[in-house]
Amino acid sequence: MKLLYALTCITAAFIISSCSDIDGQEGKDPVPEISEATFAKGADISWVTEMEADGVRFFNTKGEETDCFLLMKELGMNAIRLRVWVNPENAYGKYSDMEDVVIKARRAKDAGMDLMIDFHYSDFFADPSRQTKPAAWKNLSMQDLMKAISDHTTAVLDALWKEGISPRWIQIGNETRNGMLWKEGQLWTSSGDLKDGWANYVALSNAGYDAAKAVFPDAAVLVHQNNAWEDLAWWFTKFSEAGGRYDMIGLSHYPQSEPDKDWKTVNSLALNHITSLGRAFGRNVMIVETGVKTLQNETEAAKALAEFLTEAKKLDRCAGVFYWEPQTDGSWKPDHYEELSWKPYDMGAFRNGRPTSVLDTFKD
Repeated sequence: MKLLYALTCITAAFIISSCSDIDGQEGKDPVPEISEATFAKGADISWVTEMEADGVRFFNTKGEETDCFLLMKELGMNAIRLRVWVNPENAYGKYSDMEDVVIKARRAKDAGMDLMIDFHYSDFFADPSRQTKPAAWKNLSMQDLMKAISDHTTAVLDALWKEGISPRWIQIGNETRNGMLWKEGQLWTSSGDLKDGWANYVALSNAGYDAAKAVFPDAAVLVHQNNAWEDLAWWFTKFSEAGGRYDMIGLSHYPQSEPDKDWKTVNSLALNHITSLGRAFGRNVMIVETGVKTLQNETEAAKALAEFLTEAKKLDRCAGVFYWEPQTDGSWKPDHYEELSWKPYDMGAFRNGRPTSVLDTFKD
């Protein structure tokens, strides 16, 4: 196994250094056959170690104190998603770095749950509003950025491999609607499309894909977009035409977060797009983030999530749904949020350390 891994790494390194994929021919290879027989019902609980360090305790519906990973399984979930930052101590704190992720991944494995690793390629949250390069990568050239992505991806995944932990899914970038590692990997600005935007972004993304496949060739590798309710065929068309490599489509879906749309409409649009994207691009689709506004109206929030999850499980192309940080209840927030004057996350699904009825739908 280790010899095969080493040989595969050498091959991947050659591909990355050659940059020949920018012209897009590799993106037309047959789609890898990734087995997704089990529908993933999961949660991203990346905050859990930080919450525990702050003294937060978790209880099941009977009021019994329990481990958060075991609680997720008790609630009917079978998978955990964990984000990875490069050097978070430069922007956030010590959590969600490689060491912290390996600790949490071990707990997920011990709980008998599948694992998704979410690479942000940043020292802090990456999303459509920010794709900030890690401080240590600030002055790197495109070639060196590709190597940095490959090295970071390999280091994290190799640390998991050495612990006997095999992710089922690996996400390359987080909500990369406008690329990643700005400005080199940015797709457009307010002035319009950037000249080499797609070529650069795809080269960076493929560097992550190749590194992931070198360590875990059987894992499904995702690219991730926000707003599942939007028609994103244009984005995946451009990504594919530029030679982007991916095994699965990842989407975020927050049905109660669109001010001009009710949650039923947002759910319906998202379900339609899961099917249309899956058919058009020959990939399964994973909702890697979802959340509802439990604290505003628990009953309505539970209906919004239950309707979506019930219908998503019926779709041939939907591989699963992950709730983003359900273990929060609006009373806790990271220390770094104080520095930013940010409020606590408002779509957790707990109250006073206990799961609410919003999560009942995961038991079905």
